[in-house]
Amino acid sequence: MAPGTSLSVLEISAIFLSITALLTYVNHRFIGLPTTIGVMVISMLLSIGAIFLGFLGFDDLIDYEVSLLDQLDFTEVLLDGMLSMLLFAGALHVNVSDLRRYKLPIGILACVGTLLSTVIIAAALYLVLPLLGFDLAFIWCLLFGALISPTDPIAVLGILQSAGAPKSIETVIAGESLFNDGIGVVIFVLLLGVLSSGDIPTTYYVAHTLAVEAGGGIVFGLVLGGILYYLLKSIDSYQEEVLLTLAGVIGGYALASHWHLSGPLAMVMMGLMVGNHGRSMAMSDKTRHYVDLFWELIDEILNAILFVLIGLEVVMIAFSSNLFIAGGLTILIALMARLIVVGIITTTFNKQLELPSGAWKVLTWGGLRGGISVALVLQLPDGNERDILLALTYAVVVFSILIQGLSIGKVAKTIR
Repeated sequence: MAPGTSLSVLEISAIFLSITALLTYVNHRFIGLPTTIGVMVISMLLSIGAIFLGFLGFDDLIDYEVSLLDQLDFTEVLLDGMLSMLLFAGALHVNVSDLRRYKLPIGILACVGTLLSTVIIAAALYLVLPLLGFDLAFIWCLLFGALISPTDPIAVLGILQSAGAPKSIETVIAGESLFNDGIGVVIFVLLLGVLSSGDIPTTYYVAHTLAVEAGGGIVFGLVLGGILYYLLKSIDSYQEEVLLTLAGVIGGYALASHWHLSGPLAMVMMGLMVGNHGRSMAMSDKTRHYVDLFWELIDEILNAILFVLIGLEVVMIAFSSNLFIAGGLTILIALMARLIVVGIITTTFNKQLELPSGAWKVLTWGGLRGGISVALVLQLPDGNERDILLALTYAVVVFSILIQGLSIGKVAKTIR
């Protein structure tokens, strides 16, 4: 098939699913890294190999890969396709009583922490980038701060399970990651509107939008969870109950998007309700087993596909020597912003948090970024600014997943 040939949705899905299956086999058989990290590493190496062949004059492979990625809208696939199921699957096994116990650090990190990190990263980039020859308006720096500040629940939940962190810290990081992506997306959309219109929104408009989208998403998720709980409790047949959960996730996310509510927050709330009240009071042991197994498989498969796509996206980035340096500095800025936010919150609320001494280390190093950041940066208008921010985003995400993801277990052991 020649590069540029238009493919059907079925053909594109078949290609990427086949690539993912093959890479998961190679990783499991020969490499042995955690699945998400392993498939991303292999797909990145394949992309780098294609780029190298392109330099040697063999352009067919890289042209074919770029053509495939152009036809696969990463943002749509993740935000409108995978995200609803991944968030529901992640929230399904989070204990609500644990969340209630640590609601203060989770709430502050998810809301105040995301806003503070956005401003810190934006200000630092605005000062540093001109030194490397990149002049970005402050609104672009704010957009980058908004898309890179939220910790990605997909990356965090997938890697934390094997990290060996104390339960309290794992609960805080997992809870924060489930909620702050919804906050980050709302902030990003608001800033993107400012960029498009040139008008600075009033404080009332910002507060109203946050209340409607974030608050509305939470309420909508609770309502959906209640309806789903009633339906699950009224029957005892695992086939229909598994199908109900799937329909609730896909249909509920579509409705939330249609009504301009936060779909991610709605899915988190519905997942928490079904995972706690639904699993304990509305399901038989047999149904619970099949629901858990189904969503565990969905989670594993979609995670693998997502991280393969992240690895393949490297061919879309035009790196230069200055961009490499800027990427390294941006990684440091993102880590410092995370450290400042975590440090302020853990110091201010030390007595209320009841976290182990040295928890700030895991909270800082465990703040992983992933596919959501990549999906958001791809929503930016085409142009030089977007290309710069895409490269910076990719640098932070790759470092986060490969370096932080592989070493978070060692960091967690230092505070025991």
